Amino acid sequence: MPSTHARPALRSLQIFEAAARLGSFTAAAEELGITQSGVSRQVSDLEATLGVVLFHRKGARLTATPTGERLAAQLSDALSRAWSAVAEARRSDQVVTLSMLPSVATRWFAPRLGAFLTSNPGVDLRITASRHLVDFASEGVDAALRYSPSPARHLDALKLATETIRPVCSPHYQRAHGLNAPDDLHRATLLCGDIPEDWRAWFAAAGCEGEPSPGPRLGDDGAILQAAVEGQGVALGRSLLVADDIAVGRLIAPFGVSLDASHAYWFVQPKGIRPTAAMDAVKAWLVGQFTGPD
Repeated sequence: MPSTHARPALRSLQIFEAAARLGSFTAAAEELGITQSGVSRQVSDLEATLGVVLFHRKGARLTATPTGERLAAQLSDALSRAWSAVAEARRSDQVVTLSMLPSVATRWFAPRLGAFLTSNPGVDLRITASRHLVDFASEGVDAALRYSPSPARHLDALKLATETIRPVCSPHYQRAHGLNAPDDLHRATLLCGDIPEDWRAWFAAAGCEGEPSPGPRLGDDGAILQAAVEGQGVALGRSLLVADDIAVGRLIAPFGVSLDASHAYWFVQPKGIRPTAAMDAVKAWLVGQFTGPD
């Protein structure tokens, strides 16, 4: 029998709250950067410690019990206040730590770093580039530039921009392979990534005959676009990430057909945090870069 004096580990409470909020062990694992089996084990241990059932499980379907719902609601409020307190303790007035994808940091932000420093000389901006969704409190991150269909409900979010996706390649590659019409891509090397909009979707939108023959798969958009710049093939380029390369002629978009991206860019930060002047400056600068003239 469970001990009435046993105290559950704080980590197991955090994991349970994420699973209850997201309704999925898999989604909780992705948010927290652990395995699905790790989430399941922690929740099972918590149930054993408390002596109560927190979830009804039917295959992949997960539903919190009434007891689980009450506990999750109380934990959500407590964790939100705890994260706010940690964030307040970590930050100084001028330091802003901003998280973003490596591809966005490399191909979009880095070329604009000088412009940011000129506009915000007093801000100590620190960029963390990672593919996982950061834990703001434990990783000391103030805000994030995220690329997703919609932001998490527990975050304050501002939509910055949407984008389109179309094939891009180097001018030399286009000439060498005679890429003048969409069906000419059947004789090109099609570089593949992990975005939802794939070559099959673009071929259908362009009315191409037959199915595409995908080439090498590179998980990071920065690597894919660099391969295209180096004349290694044709990539499906996200408009934000290829704009600078197209402007200077490193890449071209040989066809007019594009796909609307299912994801958008969001500026997100934990709820309940009072922004410093430096945070407001970073947010305002980003809004200006996305909505104003490039």
